[in-house]
Amino acid sequence: MSRPPLRRPTVGAEWLILAVSVFIAATANGAFWKGLLADRDPAAAGTWAIVAASAAMLVSMHFVVPALFGPRALLRPLLAVLLLAAASAGYYAKRYGVVIDPSMIRNVLATDTREAGELLTLGFALHMTLFGVLPAAAVLWVRLRPRPWRRAIALRTATVAAAALLGVGALLAVFQDFGSTMRNQKTLRYTMAPANVVWSLSSVATAGLGHTVGTHEPPDPATREHAAGRRPTLLVVVVGETVRAANWQLNGYPRPTTPELAARQDVISLLKARACGTSTEVSLPCMFSPYGRADYDEHRIGATDSLLHVLHHAGMQVLWRDNQAGCKGVCAGLPVEDVSRSTVPDLCGDERCFDEILLHGLDGVVKSATGDLVVVLHQLGNHGPAYFRRYPDAYRRWTPACERNELRECSRDEIVNAYDNAIAYTDRFLSRTIAFLEGQRGRFDVAMTYVSDHGESLGERGLYLHGMPHAIAPHEQTEVPMFWWIPEDAARGLRVDLACLRGLAATRPTGHDELYHSIIGLLDVRSPRYLEARDLFAGCRTR
Repeated sequence: MSRPPLRRPTVGAEWLILAVSVFIAATANGAFWKGLLADRDPAAAGTWAIVAASAAMLVSMHFVVPALFGPRALLRPLLAVLLLAAASAGYYAKRYGVVIDPSMIRNVLATDTREAGELLTLGFALHMTLFGVLPAAAVLWVRLRPRPWRRAIALRTATVAAAALLGVGALLAVFQDFGSTMRNQKTLRYTMAPANVVWSLSSVATAGLGHTVGTHEPPDPATREHAAGRRPTLLVVVVGETVRAANWQLNGYPRPTTPELAARQDVISLLKARACGTSTEVSLPCMFSPYGRADYDEHRIGATDSLLHVLHHAGMQVLWRDNQAGCKGVCAGLPVEDVSRSTVPDLCGDERCFDEILLHGLDGVVKSATGDLVVVLHQLGNHGPAYFRRYPDAYRRWTPACERNELRECSRDEIVNAYDNAIAYTDRFLSRTIAFLEGQRGRFDVAMTYVSDHGESLGERGLYLHGMPHAIAPHEQTEVPMFWWIPEDAARGLRVDLACLRGLAATRPTGHDELYHSIIGLLDVRSPRYLEARDLFAGCRTR
């Protein structure tokens, strides 16, 4: 006898929304509950009060949105998408301490498939299956109970109003305690999933409203003064990736993570450098803009010529060489070489290349230059979580090193070992870059600067990776290494007092905000957005 087909259950739309909201509040908000209950007495009545009120608020918040904006025909697909978004956001918030804000969403949208692949671990797949895919499939499987449209509208309106009143009432009942917690732990608001995803996506999608599409300020007029007898200049700007100052030997870290640079007497390390952002998506446009963090405005930065465009207008040749995920608009319309997919033996494999690939073929670029040349080398650097993939086996100096993408499966010592090994390889790459430039001194005044785009959290306070909102980001994500290398002969040609520069390096706060103006000043370029106060070299000029 054949079995009768399995009947799909029928439920009311509001009951389905409520079930999904309760499930999300219970399973996708682990980071929120952990932060909310930190240092609270589990036996205290106040603890249970804020738990109950917060649960009511979470459920009502995630009930109201789909109930308001989910018509019957689209309700089940909308709930399925919210379940998937909640499961994903909840996983990364709990595993890495990641917060989902508009900056993080932009970062995610700009991430290439290779970077994304390192975050798609077995643990993530299992979590998504249990808390995202299977619940979403269940939601799509059930049927919605049909109702006359007048009754459906009345019932939906009544339940939305009731949910909103419940959420507001619950919040008001514990407002003093809840408000104090949110003020003291500003990241908590970004851990309420999937409200954080919905709000951040909406913010990114509407960010351009009110701004004329495609507008760009007129090109900045720029000229370079040509001193009699001066040789052409070759400047290399190395943009590091995810290196924090705390693990940089030149900044006082006890481990010899930069032994080759430390052995040189001509490297001038800036000890108080800060990043403009905590993600590549923010930092790259910011550091190459005239505004920086001090006058940060995303739209104005995007509408203004970058440093590289200004140098190009001044008649200098400019080249961006990339071993990562692009220049984020900084080099738009300028010569670009993406070397990240090269197939050079010993340097490339597994769809990635070690950073020394950035030097491969650079001699040909320099030989063909007909005047001043600025080359930007964009590293893969310490991009996480797979720090162990960023260096050859010869640089496994500290062991055991974490060799997993799931950082929480490693001890903190193992994570730091892998991270420091990657810095040691960057030290080798930077030293080789300097050696290459030394070989060009017969023809050019050569100089090099290095600065990381942002720092990294390695488990401090339960945080991993980067991307925290800048206003509340820990110093591990905002303090970065930065140095200048200018040999004596080039310093004379560029009119730089190196002793003066060394004196400033240990005391003057600097970083991304000064990069644009310092390079403009160093190269004697005249541009209307140049600010002498942000030019590191302004007070160290020779006549």
